[in-house]
Amino acid sequence: MKLATYKDGSRDGQLVVVSRDLGTAHYATGIASKMQQVLDDWGFLSPQLQDLYDQLNSGRARHAFPFDPAQCMAPLPRAYQWADGSAYINHVELVRKARNSEVPESFYTDPLMYQGGSDDFIGPCDDVVVPSEAMGIDFEAEIAVITGDVKMGTDADQALDGIRLVMIANDVSLRNLIPAELAKGFGFFQSKPATAFGPVAVTLDELGDAWDHGRLHLTVQSTWNGRKVGMCDAGPEMTFHFGQLIAHVAKTRNVRAGSIIGSGTVSNKGITDASGRTDWPKGYSCIAEKRCIETIQDGKPSTEFMKFGDTIRIEVKGKDGASIFGAIDQAIAAPAA
Repeated sequence: MKLATYKDGSRDGQLVVVSRDLGTAHYATGIASKMQQVLDDWGFLSPQLQDLYDQLNSGRARHAFPFDPAQCMAPLPRAYQWADGSAYINHVELVRKARNSEVPESFYTDPLMYQGGSDDFIGPCDDVVVPSEAMGIDFEAEIAVITGDVKMGTDADQALDGIRLVMIANDVSLRNLIPAELAKGFGFFQSKPATAFGPVAVTLDELGDAWDHGRLHLTVQSTWNGRKVGMCDAGPEMTFHFGQLIAHVAKTRNVRAGSIIGSGTVSNKGITDASGRTDWPKGYSCIAEKRCIETIQDGKPSTEFMKFGDTIRIEVKGKDGASIFGAIDQAIAAPAA
């Protein structure tokens, strides 16, 4: 099934069930009003939502209405935690190669993760508000999952059973703030503003064989200012699958229902030709990676970060060409006067 949260003026919005084709929706009133309620009592409430979903898809839902992504908050508008990984080691390799440094061996066996702010997510069509263009505004196209309860010490395969829903994300980064923050030795904070998520969160059964052992084998499309810049495959080059990422979080603590785990920037390896030059035909899922590619190829970056008024669209389509999660479709904006 597909679930979304509609804006209603409150912090947590109203839960709606969305049809498979994203054409219609129905309030889940009478079953659950908030997404967190469903996550807290998944075994009891999700079958009832599934019944409503089936009715919606068959045209039998009595009070269905046209689905409007612009009315959506993040599917889970605020979460108990948001932990983002760097599951695509190719992204790390490019960053390190651009500055002539090696990737530590431990990075291939132990996931990189940071804990972001989870009290203020933004909707898929909301503006990304940033204080200054000078901060180095960047998008990051990612896959994310929402978990149920996962016990401390759960191994990677068992952790897969804790996944309830899958989403797409734009993990906005302010690149020019990152070096000074990391130099303090305490990680990201101001350089990671509010994250945006796609209109709908979907259950694993909706993904069919595209979901395989914690990896989503579909293409993440990134379109910046109307130009498609990324067609990156989220599946085979994901070094750490979502079970491994969740198990990493659960190593020393319980993970509670309503936790969101991100994949990090979806990234694919380049192809080297006979002359020794490497190109990246699948493009990029963040501008920082494009700048690293330019540095490797040409000795310096040439692509600038985002400006006020720029737009970013992130979407994943199924094998039939239909949008699965809906699209993140945002503009970069200055704060209101």
